[in-house]
Amino acid sequence: MRNNHQTLLVTGGAGFIGLHFIHYFAEKYPDTRIVNLDKMTYAANRTEEEKLKKYPNYRLVEGDICDRELVEKLFKEEDIRGVIHFAAESHVDRSITGPDLFIKTNIEGTFVLLDTAMKYWMRRPGEYYSGYESSRFHHISTDEVYGTLGETGLFTETTAYAPNSPYSASKASSDMLVRSYYHTYGMDVVMTHCSNNYGPKQHSEKLIPTIIRKAVHLEQIPIYGDGKNVRDWLYVDDHCRGIDLVYRKGRAGESYNIGGNNERTNVYIAKKICELLDERRPHQLKHKHITSHKDLITFVDDRPGHDRRYAIDANKIKTELDWQPEENFESGIKKTVEWYLRHEE
Repeated sequence: MRNNHQTLLVTGGAGFIGLHFIHYFAEKYPDTRIVNLDKMTYAANRTEEEKLKKYPNYRLVEGDICDRELVEKLFKEEDIRGVIHFAAESHVDRSITGPDLFIKTNIEGTFVLLDTAMKYWMRRPGEYYSGYESSRFHHISTDEVYGTLGETGLFTETTAYAPNSPYSASKASSDMLVRSYYHTYGMDVVMTHCSNNYGPKQHSEKLIPTIIRKAVHLEQIPIYGDGKNVRDWLYVDDHCRGIDLVYRKGRAGESYNIGGNNERTNVYIAKKICELLDERRPHQLKHKHITSHKDLITFVDDRPGHDRRYAIDANKIKTELDWQPEENFESGIKKTVEWYLRHEE
């Protein structure tokens, strides 16, 4: 069990999942000081990050996880006793057109954090400094490191890695670094691999926000290929509860898959969102002379290396840590659409 009277470094906490996690964690553990190290790139949500400043136990540090001097300074000045590492370049399309940034941030950045934490917490391999025995490094990863599935089967924690994009390859590489610090140095690490997250505040370039935005503005909704690519969708707040459990109670050196058990095709998602908008905004359809927002769905050329199906077996975290998702896809997507309608530009 982690000690709550300490300082936790959260990287990438101004991104979609990080924002939700800090909000959850700051409220639940007011005695834990949270330092958010975020580069505040295009993916950061500055408006929502500002709202985190209401928590007295929260501080933002704008900076790069690849900046070793800054990271070492933070560990020393803040006396960091735990790390939850979200920071990553994560948009697959961007990794295809510009992979170099993904290699630098996701691999080199993870190495800088790991190496700094190990040197600050540990006297030598297998021996922690007095007072730092409960320090832990929690690495947030993705199910994309496992590659693609056929029509049946699930990713488990023992599934062989087979990344198919520069993004997933960079995350797989960072996973291996984390694993090595456990086996070589005896550093207390845990990893979580999540399925596709969705919910309020997600960046506009991701699938679900794109569908909502395009449909609201009566624009063509682009769907790759035949739209039958399958993903397991996880509501972001359910993910945050899972991360908290693994960070506090997970077994050192272990990996835990967190999935929503909500397999849906991309075209199903588009149609479901359109149905919700048909119910809430039927009046706007007459401007486009269409009978349903579904008429806006347009199939476009598939993405290179587009994995066909992901699906996670989350039995380990359910059995060991008593985690269960509270939202199914239909309840979660309704909450998500309603949030975007309230906050549309």
